[in-house]
Amino acid sequence: MEIVDRALRELDAGELYGILKLRMDVFVVEQNCAYPELDGRDDEPGTRHVWISDGSGPIACARLLDDGDARRIGRVATRADARGAGLAGALVDHLLATSDGPWVLDAQTGLVGWYERRGFVASGPAFVEDGIPHVPMRRDV
Repeated sequence: MEIVDRALRELDAGELYGILKLRMDVFVVEQNCAYPELDGRDDEPGTRHVWISDGSGPIACARLLDDGDARRIGRVATRADARGAGLAGALVDHLLATSDGPWVLDAQTGLVGWYERRGFVASGPAFVEDGIPHVPMRRDV
């Protein structure tokens, strides 16, 4: 399993297309949630895109943003037929190991325990974003 880790400007067109397609397939189509997937943050200085591919393209991906006082992990997605193999966990663990914390994220409520196993704790009240309940979480260094 090879993790690819790059800034947006280092991606070729096929890599970018594969990452965006995976994110759209999971967050927009599968979760039936119309929201601005292209949020203007993919090309910010300090943003990193990480993914794992098979022969057909990315099967798991995540994004790391620089929020100034913390690194923000988000857009963690795994293709439906590749779930349960630890791919998303490998990507999050990679981001934690290769960046300086603290780290923050907004976890869908069903994934709070999954993030807690990686050292994150709830850092505020639950909220609903785009019709999906989330919990803000943080992991200090």
